[in-house]
Amino acid sequence: MELQEIWPLFGLRLRTSRVELRVPDDADLAALISVAARGVHPPEFMPFAVPWTDKLSPEFECSAIQHHWKCRAEFSPALWNLCFVVVVDGKIIGSQSLHAANFATLRSAETGSWLGMEFQGRGIGKRMRAAVVRFAFEYLDAAVITSGAFTDNPASHRVSLATGYEPNGVSRSVRRGVAAEQVLYRLTRDRWEATRTDEPLAVEGFDACRPMFGLN
Repeated sequence: MELQEIWPLFGLRLRTSRVELRVPDDADLAALISVAARGVHPPEFMPFAVPWTDKLSPEFECSAIQHHWKCRAEFSPALWNLCFVVVVDGKIIGSQSLHAANFATLRSAETGSWLGMEFQGRGIGKRMRAAVVRFAFEYLDAAVITSGAFTDNPASHRVSLATGYEPNGVSRSVRRGVAAEQVLYRLTRDRWEATRTDEPLAVEGFDACRPMFGLN
């Protein structure tokens, strides 16, 4: 029996003309962590509520791969975190996630992402977000997609707005021990259909994955 038969998510691929999103095997995770280790953001700035990039080697690498293994181990229809690697020109350059609780009932999921600093500023963030949003609406039959970003993260705000999300309030959380505000975003299916400018999307391996999301 092949590993993909046991864990169908390993066969899931989303492809546009520019980017590929795939569920990583362990070799892909090693490449992804190498990208993260070279830098995701300037040291004086923290875009994440959980400051995973503050950890030092070798704890950094160990905790990063444990996170992805945990996503695999806990994946169920009731609670899932779909963590894709982002591939451009054959190179892994970052991560795009989609996670949800009770998705089969609520039809709501949240996006999260990062790119290695060397790959930022090229429009890739918008393309990978557009791809995963289209996958959520067209293949998972989502009703609502949400996201959020700290107020001092303009690049993330631009991606959300360009993808059609609308501001949906503000929340406060602790960031590096200090209170910080995040702008919340929400994108409905109707809004997405009315504003979408995404590229054609090819999806491979989804049918075998449907039961893992609690879909018929």
